[in-house]
Amino acid sequence: MRPMLIEPGEDVADTAHGSGVGLVEYGEVFTRRWIVELILDLCGYVPDTDLTTKRLIEPAAGSGAFLLPVLDRLLEAREKHGPDEPWDALADAVHAMDLQPGHVRTCRKLLVERLIEAACPEEAAERLAAAWVRTGDFLLDGIDRGADFVVGNPPYIRIEDLASDLLAAYRRSCTTMGGRADIYIGFYERGLDLLREGGSLAFICADRWMRNQYGRRLREKIVKGGFAVDTCLVMHDVAAFENEVAAYPAITVLSRRPQADVIVAEATEAFDDVAAAEFTAWSLDRQDRPLHRANVSGSRLPHWHRTGDSWPEGSPETLAWLEEIQDRFPPLEDRAAGTRVGIGVATGADAVYVTQDAYAAEPERMLPLAMSADVKSGTYRWTGHYLVNPWDEDGLVDLEEWPKLSAYFGQNATAVLRRSISRRSPHSWYRTIDKVTASLTDKPKLLLEDMKKRPNPVLEPGGRYPHHNLYYLTSEEWDLEALGGLLLSDVIERQIAAYCVKMRGRTLRFQAQYLRRVHVPRPENIEEGVLDELVTAFRERDRDAATAAALRAYGMDALP
Repeated sequence: MRPMLIEPGEDVADTAHGSGVGLVEYGEVFTRRWIVELILDLCGYVPDTDLTTKRLIEPAAGSGAFLLPVLDRLLEAREKHGPDEPWDALADAVHAMDLQPGHVRTCRKLLVERLIEAACPEEAAERLAAAWVRTGDFLLDGIDRGADFVVGNPPYIRIEDLASDLLAAYRRSCTTMGGRADIYIGFYERGLDLLREGGSLAFICADRWMRNQYGRRLREKIVKGGFAVDTCLVMHDVAAFENEVAAYPAITVLSRRPQADVIVAEATEAFDDVAAAEFTAWSLDRQDRPLHRANVSGSRLPHWHRTGDSWPEGSPETLAWLEEIQDRFPPLEDRAAGTRVGIGVATGADAVYVTQDAYAAEPERMLPLAMSADVKSGTYRWTGHYLVNPWDEDGLVDLEEWPKLSAYFGQNATAVLRRSISRRSPHSWYRTIDKVTASLTDKPKLLLEDMKKRPNPVLEPGGRYPHHNLYYLTSEEWDLEALGGLLLSDVIERQIAAYCVKMRGRTLRFQAQYLRRVHVPRPENIEEGVLDELVTAFRERDRDAATAAALRAYGMDALP
């Protein structure tokens, strides 16, 4: 069963948590059978192994998308390894859970029917189904024995959709669920903790935890807790589910064993059951040869990342290239060059604080605002927006000293007071979420939109303050046009693409956390002629020229 991936701002009718079920207008979304078979192959749940002596846990059973293929393999293994053993000897082979009693009944019924087809006596079939599937919450209910396999499709649910007491209980139970971590992070943690030595966990789930901030604790648990990453197959464009959903999934196989080599791969929308079988055969072949097909490409890395920092993705050549860059060059946000990366002001109520009415409050309280619309063309064109600004150089202003500002906030008090920051700080109820740093306004800035397929740095010459949907760079040492040429290049794009969370259609995220992972040469170490070429490329928006100049700045002949 596949959960819906809910994007911020989406209006969702309902979501059933803990069952691996996303309800899109009350319609369940199922994982395709061949995807389940691929997952079981990759984690080693195969009939050649005596599965009757192993234990598999399915934490969110749903309507049985995983359980039926599991049972088929278990029955085949029984025929190979213990056909004369009593049926009840299989009682510990499977442990599945679901929050919804209806799903538990459905799964038990399907399992009984399949067992009877395999010549299991009806009474024994009912005992096994009852032992294998029960109602419960995987994150909270105790499981008394470990597992050789944990497989499935954990739910993806925004923390806003959970009752506060339930979320608190989950966070007490699962220490990796800090910050903005969604519920599937807890499923990884609990599943890993249940693995016996040598056991494997295989989930199809959003892969964003590998690169975003809320996945850091889980990454640290894996690299420091005696676990290994065995396989990561990115499947963002694959039709992995019966219904079309806004998902960004990957199949990830983790195990409780020392880290060894790793399969990293990416499938295209043409990936299907035939390609999956070919990929499985290639992954089980221990040779180092890469896989290059129209529907999937893969490489075997000799090792994995050793820290909880966001895990880059790429071929072995790309990962080696990233390591070389990190060794040779400082990060983009560099004190020595006075370079800073930041994000613009968040208000919590843009309909109130952002306006094109230049006379909404006193002139001193109307701060010209740089918006994403200002940079769409590739050059800065101000669209006339202002921030109704409650800050000055000394901090939050006194409304009694600004009667027009006070009247404006009074007229819009309902919307302003609705914000959580106003409820938390009633004495400063009219503040924006972020404080405005007055000195930033007049500085020249490179502005970057968050979500773009290609980097689109734009120079704002000074006088406007960035809105929160824009990231900015300032620098004391860099010629910002030369730095803009560098940011325009494929050299920088390749680094961002390796570290960032990608949206559908390979759209990149140019957030501060990813920009800070970029490494660049110091400006004083770049030849003057190359700096001039970067400036010209930036002004002319010429990516090819920017890339050529950037390669010379880095002392490289080509990208990997």
